[in-house]
Parts: sequence; structure tokens; C-alpha cells
Amino acid sequence: MSKKETKSSQEEKETKKPAEAEMPAEDKQPSQAAADEGSEEPAEENPLEKELAETKEQLLRLTAEYSNFRKRSEKEKQETFNFAKAETLKELLPAIDNLERALANEQQDFEGLKKGVELTYNGFINTFSKLGVEAYGEKGETFDPNLHNAVMHVEDESFKDGEIVDVFQRGYKIGDKIIRPAMVKSAN
Repeated sequence: MSKKETKSSQEEKETKKPAEAEMPAEDKQPSQAAADEGSEEPAEENPLEKELAETKEQLLRLTAEYSNFRKRSEKEKQETFNFAKAETLKELLPAIDNLERALANEQQDFEGLKKGVELTYNGFINTFSKLGVEAYGEKGETFDPNLHNAVMHVEDESFKDGEIVDVFQRGYKIGDKIIRPAMVKSAN
């Protein structure tokens, strides 16, 4: 190559370099943009990326809070259930004490035994009343399939249709919740 050609190719290279330096970062090749950014102050973070990061952080916190809430609620529910059981059993203990005393009594007195069983029964009924338990299922009531379990039917003209003729086992409920349906004989 001649000196003229060498000079002209060097001039072209020098003219290209300053032109590339003046180009905006968007028009440069990615490697050039990264190299230029490293030499200058860091560019501001994209507002969308910043918002995304904040949203992710909020979501993680919300998930952790919900998990803690669920665990706390389950623990409180179990504690409430255990407390309710303990209170119920505490109310039943006097009736159990009466039964133990009746069994420990070695008298041959039938009337005394009968009276003790009646007192124990009344103690249970009073305890159930305190707990809001209601006994139902009496002769003469109208049969209701939601409350009663008819195990026998009788055809008798002296009874109204659907009347309860006999009660084999009383039913119990708390409010509208049936604990045990009454087992009855009904008339058709």
C-alpha cells in the first residue's frame, strides 16, 4: 500500500470512531452500550421494573401474613374446641359423682337407690339445660321426619294421623341442631 492509501484509510477510521461515540445508546450495539454505561453514571431504573419489584415484595409479604393468619386461626380454633369440651365435662362431673356415690353405697334399700338415680337423672337434665340442650319427643306430639326416627307404625283410629304413640328414646337438640333424633312409634 502506498502512503496515500494508508493515510486515507486511517482518516476513515478516525472519522468513524467519533461518529460512533456521538450515537445515542439505543442505536449502539448492546456491547457498546454496556461499555459506555460502565464508564458513565448508572442509568435510572426503569419505573416498570421498580413497580414490579415492589409488587413482588408486597405479594411475598401478603403470602407470609396469610400463612401466619391461617396457622393462628387453626390454633385458636383448636383451643376454643378444647375449652368447650372442658367446660362441658366440668358441668357433667357432679352427675358422675352422684353415680359413684350410689355405686359405693352398699345398702339393700331399693327406694334409696331409686331416689339416687332420680336425683342423678335430674342433675343431668339440669346440666343439659345449662348447656342449652333441649330434650324432645313426647307422646302426643306430631311426627316430624326432621326430628323423629319412626321405627314402628301402628294403624289405630283412636290416634290422629302422624301422632306419636310411643317414645323409645328421647331426642336432643341445641337450638336447631339435632344431636340425636327421637326414636318413636307413630300412628298412620
